Amino acid sequence: MGDMQQDRQIGFQTLCEEFRANNQIPPEKFDLYQVKRGLRNPDGTGVMAGLTRICNVHGYLINDGERIPDEGKLTYRGISVSDIVEGCTRENRFGFEEVVWLLLFGQQPTRHQLDGFNGLLNSFRELPEYFAEDMIIKAPSRNIMNKLARSVLALYSYDDQPDDSSLENNMRQAIQLIARLPTIMTYAYQVKRRHFDKESMFFHPLNPNHSTAEAILNAIRPDRVFTDEEAKLLDICLILHAEHGGGNNSTFTARVLSSTGTDIYSSISAAIGSLKGPRHGGANHRVMMMMDDLMEHVENWENEDEVESYLQKIVRKEVGDRSGLIYGMGHAVYTLSDPRAVILKKNAREMAEKRGLLRKFELFERVEKLAPDVFAKVKNDTKVISANVDFYSGLVYEMLGIPSDLYTPMFAVSRIAGWCAHRIEEMETCGRIMRPAYRSLAQNRPYMPIERRG
Repeated sequence: MGDMQQDRQIGFQTLCEEFRANNQIPPEKFDLYQVKRGLRNPDGTGVMAGLTRICNVHGYLINDGERIPDEGKLTYRGISVSDIVEGCTRENRFGFEEVVWLLLFGQQPTRHQLDGFNGLLNSFRELPEYFAEDMIIKAPSRNIMNKLARSVLALYSYDDQPDDSSLENNMRQAIQLIARLPTIMTYAYQVKRRHFDKESMFFHPLNPNHSTAEAILNAIRPDRVFTDEEAKLLDICLILHAEHGGGNNSTFTARVLSSTGTDIYSSISAAIGSLKGPRHGGANHRVMMMMDDLMEHVENWENEDEVESYLQKIVRKEVGDRSGLIYGMGHAVYTLSDPRAVILKKNAREMAEKRGLLRKFELFERVEKLAPDVFAKVKNDTKVISANVDFYSGLVYEMLGIPSDLYTPMFAVSRIAGWCAHRIEEMETCGRIMRPAYRSLAQNRPYMPIERRG
């Protein structure tokens, strides 16, 4: 068996060499043909691919074709996300559910509408009969994102009208998926703990009076105990991750699939697969790994010279994961600030003070302060950068006792609100299948009989 595996490995290496020999595209060809790699314009902005009423992401101004850094702004249906968080905090209530309503329907709900919508979401949180046993417990996965995507796709088989593309059916399916994804996530996590980590697995009954944030904490804590303050902080995280425009990779993925007229389960499963990619979701987990490594190797956290020296080693690819990245710093759109990071930083500080973790929080703050100068010194990169939402969200999750396995899945159970809103908008307002163009570099040549090949 060992010899067979070795022969296969050698065979695959040979196949890969064959591929590399015939599939190189020189980088200068992209410039020659003005190909916008990553659907990005030369100045780094995204190629305009559609119109939307759902969300706007603002991070800079354009003056005579030049990008001018500006304070970041994020609006849901024209309303500042900062104002949404501030309003819900001031009124001491949960806000994620009303954000879901706002994204789907375009207006803020009345109290009567919100009460009815909360009841509808709670009625859909339970998974179909035997779904947990057949789709999650019997088929565990080490990666919760993988299990989310597979489970969403499997829900197609439990839907009596999976391919009905009417607005009414799409809305029903969207609300069901938004309600069910947190339940799938927590079940998948418990099964992963039992099967792969050899730890106890527990399934707590759902409480019909819980908000989404409360339902998640109720499901992942063995004793089901959490404070109202903790639940409302998690609720803020859900609000901030719920939507970020049609151009982010996972939302664009949902819209691309929806433009074909395919079912919602295929569309949302694909979006989850996109978010699973390390270039999109999961940065908050990498932030925490980077900071753990820094805390281990920097003796004096208060000494800026020591911290900066280690950050320079990170950028030089000498330490950490050798990526050369200071995770959580910089964003494709935001320049001077990421409004989500500003909100999370404030809440992270408050919780760190209460938990006796202020020294650790201040180290995060110190890294945020020093990172731009480090990039300027090491890479001669003077681009304006700031902390993004991922820089502080991992720290918040850690203080809430949420395991790192759930950092990216938490992103998904929030962002599904935006995915569903964009799917419905795509199907109701666009009406054309997305089909960009690729320029072929293949040269015409004659067919060669097999006896004359090589």
